[in-house]
Amino acid sequence: MLKLIIFDCDGVMFDSKFANREYYNQLLAHFKRPAMTAAELEYVHIHNVMDSIHHIFRHYPDQDLQAVHAYRLTLDYTPFLGHMKMEPDLIPFLEITKNQYKLAISTNRTNTMVPILQMFQLENYFGKVMTAENAPRPKPAPDALWEILDYYQYQTDEAIYIGDSIIDREHTTNCGMRLIGFRNPALAAEYHVTTFMEILALPPFLAPA
Repeated sequence: MLKLIIFDCDGVMFDSKFANREYYNQLLAHFKRPAMTAAELEYVHIHNVMDSIHHIFRHYPDQDLQAVHAYRLTLDYTPFLGHMKMEPDLIPFLEITKNQYKLAISTNRTNTMVPILQMFQLENYFGKVMTAENAPRPKPAPDALWEILDYYQYQTDEAIYIGDSIIDREHTTNCGMRLIGFRNPALAAEYHVTTFMEILALPPFLAPA
């Protein structure tokens, strides 16, 4: 019986690729490095910020990565929020599901997740928000999912995760959780959808809760 829905952020709740591009290119520009390639953008879009910074600065062995992280922590994310595009049916879906299921987030974002939830007035929908900052290990390790399950005292088969990347597939596989592939038909997932409202017609959501 399904009791808990866990959401990824980037590529699921939000189209955030342009925001990620602007953010990481700002880090590069500050240290007088060229902008990311298309392949690097795809990498940072699904990985945590620590791995992403290491990846985009990998060609610059003279660069002090501690200085990059120090600058990152001073960088106000607010200007980049304007580049985030929320999925149009996210709030209707949350309104329908909030009283029937517990809702949570597991994302590889760090200190930017709370400002995003606040700006888009979403923080009251989610009882537990796990990030690469407060999880013992970031995705694809299962730590965040285990902590969410422990918080609600639910079993793995009572939860489902909505994700869009191979990182999300590994994240759920590592704890035996079902995955809804969001707008990525090539992803190995138990279910596939292109909108949030389609989720309501999936078998786990038709069973009595």
